[in-house]
Amino acid sequence: MPKNLEIKVKLNSHKGIKKILDENKIKMNELLIQKDIYYKVDRGILKLRVENNSQTLIFYDRNEKSKKRWSNYYLLDLSSVDANTYLKRFLDTMVVVKKKRELFLYKGTRIHLDYVQGLGYFLELETRVTNGLKDAEKRFNFLLDLLNLKSKKEIRASYKDLLIAKKK
Repeated sequence: MPKNLEIKVKLNSHKGIKKILDENKIKMNELLIQKDIYYKVDRGILKLRVENNSQTLIFYDRNEKSKKRWSNYYLLDLSSVDANTYLKRFLDTMVVVKKKRELFLYKGTRIHLDYVQGLGYFLELETRVTNGLKDAEKRFNFLLDLLNLKSKKEIRASYKDLLIAKKK
């Protein structure tokens, strides 16, 4: 089961982060247009990600109360024309999150500059565990320092939770 270390912070814009990335020659890998459809499940989080021309069912489990935000996750690529039509027959939809994501990659870490419809600008880091937890933490902490994120307030909720809270 894959594992990663994550952080999410709210930003006023992506301008300052893009400047730091550019100064360090970290280039954008691709622009992703994403729609995440979250389903009601008994434990963990289940979503269908429709991204550009692909669909992936993603399940992840994360303890939001732990000091570090480690996630276990599973990915299932789907080839159906519209997987949501099938899934909504037996799963209730909680919320749909639409976002534009600029993806940067740096030494096994995904740097996401997200603009989320209805929520605004965010930055997420996801450092995948490849050579043990300590190595992942070292790579993760390097980017926390480089991007000046230690002074920012971490958001310990998914976009799903933020949108649901906003609607209340």
